[in-house]
Amino acid sequence: DPCRNFHCKRGKVCHADKQGKPRCICQDPAACPSTKDYEHVCGTDNKTYDGTCQLFGTKCQLEGTKIGRQLHIDYMGSCKYIPHCTDYEVDQFPLRMRDWLKNILMQYYERQIFISKQKKYHFLCCVQVKKIYQNDKRLVAGDHAVELLLHDFEKNYHMYVYPVHWQFHQLDQHPVDRLLTHSELVPLRASLVPMEHCITRFFQECDGDQDKLIALKEWCHCFGIKE
Repeated sequence: DPCRNFHCKRGKVCHADKQGKPRCICQDPAACPSTKDYEHVCGTDNKTYDGTCQLFGTKCQLEGTKIGRQLHIDYMGSCKYIPHCTDYEVDQFPLRMRDWLKNILMQYYERQIFISKQKKYHFLCCVQVKKIYQNDKRLVAGDHAVELLLHDFEKNYHMYVYPVHWQFHQLDQHPVDRLLTHSELVPLRASLVPMEHCITRFFQECDGDQDKLIALKEWCHCFGIKE
């Protein structure tokens, strides 16, 4: 099979021509495997697609057009009404997001400790995360009043620096260049839009120079991190 080890980018599939040479052609959206409701995605064209296969196949067929360039995954799930984000809400958003990133990092840390105990090996982690974990009993995980989050950030500022940096570097993968593209933001943004309607505006305003890239300095500034 000439297509066995031949890789095509998302939205395309391998097809052998008459000479038996592999080449990439657009995926037929209608030929995509059926999906469950929870696998549906909403595109930036505000249309619901049965899954990423259908969306990227459609994007491929529109290659070279303005619509094709602008079509991306907007968020996970079927399209629905997303309320307008007010100035007040976008100002408060970094408070919740910082706390959420810290909690995600703590859950990851706890899971690694659990795995290390199960497999009977010693789990080594960076000093920053260990300190945050040991001091994180101050705030119980869950929804907190804005005033409490702001007070905790001001009082324990150093506890929030590493989680913000950590999330940036988790997203900065293709390539690792200290810049976040729209595609690199998708794993975080697409899963949160249905719950956090301000995240789109937040990331748009993070891009201070409007170059469609979020640099580490811009990212930190958005979260109130000074270093």
